[in-house]
Amino acid sequence: MTNSGFGPHITIDGYNCNKKKLADYRLVYDVLNNLPEQIGMTKITLPYVVPYKDKWASSENGCSGFVMIAESHISIHTFVEENFFTADIYSCKSFDTSKAISYMKEAFGIKNIEINIVQRGTK
Repeated sequence: MTNSGFGPHITIDGYNCNKKKLADYRLVYDVLNNLPEQIGMTKITLPYVVPYKDKWASSENGCSGFVMIAESHISIHTFVEENFFTADIYSCKSFDTSKAISYMKEAFGIKNIEINIVQRGTK
């Protein structure tokens, strides 16, 4: 689905993901590094990814990552013990939202997904 206006803002919440993929710091980096080109965006920084264990986790680190694109940003947060993934993709130009969602779903083995798409800058 391609949107019109200033650009779409997608939030993705993934449940029942592949825990091994959620814990994979390199995978998060690779997704942030490759997704911009896949959806026709211009990466202007290298991805920044940090492994992190929140105060509720007992053993497994998740990670948080971000890449700045000329059109805005993409961020990812993984929570291994909760088997949960969340991402935010915002662009000031149209892109194929279905392609971006499919890419994330495949990359992290998301079995159940909740998606919100907001069209920004409509006036």
